[in-house]
Parts: sequence; structure tokens; C-alpha cells
Amino acid sequence: MALDEHTEQESAPQKKKPPTEDEKRKSKIVPGSLMKALMRPGGGDSRPSDGDQVVYHCTIRTLDGVVVESTRFENGGKGTPIRHVLGKSKMILGLLEGIPTMLKGEVAMFKMKPQLHYGEDDCPVSASDNFPKDDELHFEIEMIDFFKAKVVSDDLGVLKKVIYEGQGWESPREPYEVKAWISAKTGNGKLILSHTEGEPHFFTFGKSEVPEGLEMGIGTMTRGEKAIIFVTSQYLTPSPLIPVIEGFEEVHFEVELVHFIQVRDMLGDGRLIKRRIRDGKGEFPMDCPLHDSQLRVHYKGMLLNDEKRVFYNTRVDNGGQPLEFSSGEGLVPEGFEMSVRLMLPGEIALVTCPPDYAYDKFPRPANVPEGAHIEWEIELLGFEMPKDWTGLNFKSIMDEAEKIRLTGNRLFKEGKFELAKAKYDKVLREFNHVNPQDDDEGKEFANTRNLLHLNVAACQLKLGECRKSIETCNKVLDANPAHVKALYRRGMAYMAAGDFEEARADFKMMMKSDKSSEAEATAALLKLQQKEQEVERKARKQFKGLFDKKPGEIAEVGDREEDHDTGEKQSNIDKGDSDAENSDESHEDAADARQMGWFSRFWPTGRRLFSGLGLQRCTIL
Repeated sequence: MALDEHTEQESAPQKKKPPTEDEKRKSKIVPGSLMKALMRPGGGDSRPSDGDQVVYHCTIRTLDGVVVESTRFENGGKGTPIRHVLGKSKMILGLLEGIPTMLKGEVAMFKMKPQLHYGEDDCPVSASDNFPKDDELHFEIEMIDFFKAKVVSDDLGVLKKVIYEGQGWESPREPYEVKAWISAKTGNGKLILSHTEGEPHFFTFGKSEVPEGLEMGIGTMTRGEKAIIFVTSQYLTPSPLIPVIEGFEEVHFEVELVHFIQVRDMLGDGRLIKRRIRDGKGEFPMDCPLHDSQLRVHYKGMLLNDEKRVFYNTRVDNGGQPLEFSSGEGLVPEGFEMSVRLMLPGEIALVTCPPDYAYDKFPRPANVPEGAHIEWEIELLGFEMPKDWTGLNFKSIMDEAEKIRLTGNRLFKEGKFELAKAKYDKVLREFNHVNPQDDDEGKEFANTRNLLHLNVAACQLKLGECRKSIETCNKVLDANPAHVKALYRRGMAYMAAGDFEEARADFKMMMKSDKSSEAEATAALLKLQQKEQEVERKARKQFKGLFDKKPGEIAEVGDREEDHDTGEKQSNIDKGDSDAENSDESHEDAADARQMGWFSRFWPTGRRLFSGLGLQRCTIL
């Protein structure tokens, strides 16, 4: 029975893939339309298949022996064999069917009816106007070579044949510095370049110092790899390597990638550059200290001027001891830390750094002038990853969290708000995997998490991210709507965003929830009033003279003007209006806003000014 089931499964029809265009074309071949005669046997057992690059000479004759076209010198051709990639290149139908039957070194004659060569309906390959498309022809093919090819460009203008593999996975890219042995021949074998002695050829990737196609091919190679890169004319751009490229239909470059230096444009604008001058151990970037870690480095700092004066060297000025620091805590200049995070243990790198990422925003050594560009030579001796919380008990986890939180507090006091926020966010991410076991642990955990959210909100407010700060405060208030600190922080965020009514509601809610916060809430309300008055003064100044016109000069503005500016402002009000305790007041304000029109929405605090002037509706001609 089991055998029958198995047989039934095997005989079940499987979903077939739709035929390719080449398969559809091959289905048109009828018996007798393509004949093959072996003229010289080839060697080996393998035959070309899809993905192989085939290299062959082709001579086309009429049935009475007159040469129509040929790639061979002796038959009037240029001597350059044809290169096609099976399954990718456009080929006549007869060769598409016939070439996969050939061995390396074989010579065969294919007799083709017109529908098997250029006389095929919708033939993808064009022929010259005087080509005898309607005649039966002989195609003499010599299979020179075939091999697996890497397609570098989609139009097959750049292909690569690997001679032997390299090491690792990393390939050069802009703006890496590359050393390679390079020689070049034309398609018919004429040597035009040989750089295989002395020092390898040196060039900077992305600077047009070698032909475009060659650079594209080298960009797919790994260290130590040797390959032949086939480049057609459209990718043979002029360069210092080959200044004159006219007249070459294609060039074959034999390349051995000796070495490349990883060069990274850390900011993308060419100001902060990290150049690896000695390889480290491990795989990039998996074995780099990407996460906050305890790092040990030796470094030498130099002024980037003609003298390159050394202003600090750990091997000399630090008693030969390396610098040890924790990343993510603002203990070294930002450009220094950014570069070290992308280093491997044992690596030496040369870093050129602009002033704003060096010492202009960091305590500057006495012998470094203001605005100085810096060059650091850094050696990463090693690093230790932060402690894994897996397996720790609740108390140990909370102790670790408190250490990180206190570090964040220090960074906040130093004005390093991005770094402080990263510390708080790190603990909040780890808290996603913490499960308190009893009520006491649950209360401590909730209090700490709320405190971290409010710290994040404070950082966001300092960074000008008012809306994000409001959203973060809501994470606390959703669980506890009367949380005084969250109300205060959200109120300050609303005030900074210009949502004064929402801010006022939060400060009033503070006093209602906790009488001891009355002084702080009162101070906040006073600050809010001052902020509103300041906005009103600026608006009066901006629209000075608006109300000096005679009554007849002020007229109603139609709906067209009202619709012009309401969308974004109203959406901001809708976003900010989240305080349930102030719903009645909010609805009244919304009604007033509709009566006041678009100008009131643009300038919410102008309502009292209009009322004082006796205008319940004001529009501008």
C-alpha cells in the first residue's frame, strides 16, 4: 500500500516552468532544417551549457563555397573570435541549437535553412542589407574554448573568467586603494599592456584611473584572485593606464589582485577618511566592535599640516600603556570612535578628521590649536563586548540597567543628547526580554522603565523632536494617566511644539493629580503664558499695519483662501489633542478655530487679540 502511495505521488503532475524565449524558438526547428558534419574532432567529454562563455571562429559560405562572412584573417575577417554567453547572448537559432553539441577544439560544418539563421521570423540578430537571408548556407564553426563566465554588466559588455579564486569575501570599491598585476591583449591576441614586473600597478578605485570596464571587473574580485576580464569598446574609457583606446573593439585584461587598502569615507563628504594600513584578524564587519564595548587602542595624534607635528602618542606620553575606553560614552572625539568601531583587532588605520569631529567639540589638548584638522594613526589591540544579560537574575539585571542609565545621565548633563538617548534606548530594548517574577519586582521594573522613557523624551525634546517626545511620554501616560513627571514632560513638549492649549491642560492635570507639584506646575504655566505673549508680539510685529485699514478695505475671503493653509496645522492640533481630562475645553477651542478660519489656525493664540479688537472674524483681502 505504501509503495502504491509513493508511486501515485511520483506520477502526480508537477507544475512546469513556462518555456524561455530560446526554448520557444527551438520548438520551431523541423527535421532536416539543421544538419551537422564533423570536420575535426574535439577533445574531452564536456560540452558548453547555459552560463558558459563560448569562444569560436565562424565562417559563413554559400552552398557553392563562396565566403559571405568570416572572423578569420585568411577569409577577410579581423581575426577576432566571437564570444557569446549561452542563455544570455542573442544568437541565430542554428548556432543556439548546434554549439552545445560541440567539444573543445572541434570544427564542425552546420548546414542551415534560412529559418535557422538570419531568415528566421523576428530574428534577434541583425544582418547586413546584402546578406543572403533567404539562402541555405554553411556555417563553419571552430570551438576554441568555453568556460563559466561571471556577467559583470547586464549588456554583456564586461565578463570575467576566474583563473583561480582569491581569499575572503571583500572586494574593492570606491574609494579603496588597489594594487594589481595587469596585462592586456586585443581580441585577436595582440599584446598592448604588460605590467607584471617591478611594483604592481596602483590606483584609487572610483577615480577613473583605469578603464571603466576593467574597474567594474576588479570590483568583483577578492584579494589574491586571478582572472581574465573581457571588456568591449563601450566600457574602454580613456585612463592613465591606457590613454589611447581608439580602434579596439574589445580588450582582454589578465588581472591578479595583489592587495587593496580599505578606504572609507565615513561621512560621505570626503572630510572624515579612514584608511586601513594593516589588516586585522577576523571578518569585516562581523568581528568589529560595532556595539558599545570596552576598547584598547594605541594611537598617535598629528596635526594635519606640512610639519605633521605629533601632539600625543600613547607609546610615549602614556608610559607605553594603551588607551582604554568604553565606546558610546563620549570619552573620545566622535571621529575617533566612529573609525575604531569599523576596525578589526590588530588592524592599524590612518584617520584624517575635520575639526568638528575632532577637538572643536571635545576637550582640546593644550598643544592642539582651535579649528585644527587631525590625523590619527590607530591600532586596535582588542575589545570586550558588554556583559550578556542572559542568565542573570533580576537584581543583577537591574544593577546593570542602573549603571547604563547613570552613564546616560552623565552624557545628558554634558549636552551629548544623542549618546544619552542611545544608552536609555539600549536598556529599554533589553527590558523587552525581562520578566519580573513577583509584585515587588514588577513595581521596580515598571518604575525603572517609566523613568527611562521619560529620559528618552527629555533627550528628544533637547534634540528638537517634539512630536517624538510627546509619543514617548504617552507610553507612560497610557498606563498611568496621572503620572506627574510624564505630564510635565509632555506639557513642555507641547509647549515647544506650539500646542499651547494641550500644554496648559497637562500642567493643570499635574496640580489636580498631585498637590505637591503645584509650584512646579505654576512655574510651567507662567512660562507658557510668557511663551504665548512672545508669539503674539512676534505676530503683531509681522502683521503690523494689518488693522490700520478703513472698514471698507477689509472684506471677506472665500473658501479658496480658507482651504489653502488648514491641512497641516489642523493635523498638528489633532495629533496634540490627546488629553481626555481636557476634552470639553478642547472641543470649545476647536469650535472657535472653525469660526476664526485659517488665520486663527495659523496663529492659534491670536484669538484673544482679535477678541480684544472686537473682531470675531477677520479675513484678509
